[in-house]
Amino acid sequence: MTDRASAKPPLVVHLIYRLAVGGLENGLVNLINRMPPERYRHAIVCIDDYTDLRERIQHPGVEVYALHKRPGHGLGVFWRCWRLLRRLRPTIVHTRNLAALEFQLPARLAGVRYRVHGEHGRDTSDISGTNRKYLLIRRMFRPLVDRYVALSKDLACWLEGSVGVAPKHISQIYNGVDTARFHPVEKRQPLPPDGFLPPDGIVIGTVGRMQGEKDQLTLVRAFLELLDSVERGRERLRLVLIGDGPLRERAQVLLREAGAEALAWLPGVRDDTPQLLRGFDVFALPSLIEGVSNTILEAMAAGLPVVATAVGGNPELILENETGRLVPPGDATMMAESLRFYIDSPELRRQHGRAGRRRVEQTFSMENMVAGYLNVYDGLRDGVTSPAKLVSE
Repeated sequence: MTDRASAKPPLVVHLIYRLAVGGLENGLVNLINRMPPERYRHAIVCIDDYTDLRERIQHPGVEVYALHKRPGHGLGVFWRCWRLLRRLRPTIVHTRNLAALEFQLPARLAGVRYRVHGEHGRDTSDISGTNRKYLLIRRMFRPLVDRYVALSKDLACWLEGSVGVAPKHISQIYNGVDTARFHPVEKRQPLPPDGFLPPDGIVIGTVGRMQGEKDQLTLVRAFLELLDSVERGRERLRLVLIGDGPLRERAQVLLREAGAEALAWLPGVRDDTPQLLRGFDVFALPSLIEGVSNTILEAMAAGLPVVATAVGGNPELILENETGRLVPPGDATMMAESLRFYIDSPELRRQHGRAGRRRVEQTFSMENMVAGYLNVYDGLRDGVTSPAKLVSE
């Protein structure tokens, strides 16, 4: 083929809404950094803008562009996208999530030969994935997409059943984890606040944007229940909430009203997450919606047992009573009971943490993720239409 014989590897344009801190964006940066440079070149086109997250890109020669979409539904951004794609001449355009799906049209009009769309999780305003308007948009643009990538089996089934995508056009690829950065330690590492943790203390922690869909307030309420139900709870238990957003202040108010503000650490956004995870005893994720949670995978890689809500792809990551426990969303009492399960048993924490680490190494490695996307890109160029089956349970 012509692009195979060219001096440069084929170009993949990754089209996303905004390059900022987030699970989707982190996964994209990891993919670009890990993909062999002799196989594909990459560029990122942001519908809105980008942040200094672009500095984490290590792959040589990756350009990042911003279309600077204005509020509303102006057509100018589609014109700018078409012009840019005509100039870049990519072999593949890979859009991600609903915000970018409409840009499959300028990609088609610009003559892009192969078009991929990834679903990383449902929209925050459509937790169930049943919004008629959103489904109509997805069905309208379905003929423009050559291959769909679903980050979980849950999303793959939804694409088939609700959006009407034929199974042969769906590849299911889990995110990968950098097991060198996220790894367990024999002895828990200290957390930054001086005097925060007593010698026999137990740290319950989470990491994520403090927004409504992440529902950290349920975790705070579960923690407050534990303070009064666990022996010497106020002396031993500590809560860590890493991240920033509108729920941060509300969480601080709840803790203050319960006289537990000194028992929690809410430092905002941090860039030392791998080190902080090595200071936790149990990881908790109280989200109302998830695609495939990077933070769950990172916690498992760090050797932590995980208590998370049974939403989205979470049940595909956590093996119940082997690597963690699943609870209903929004149920502080059930979350408290599952956390108590680990508070009362240090050996169980170690056992489930080790099992989680093994599971990440076997199923959720960076190597598996990169191989999955290479199969998708290569398969399109080779005319292979069968989906990439990359997950073995």
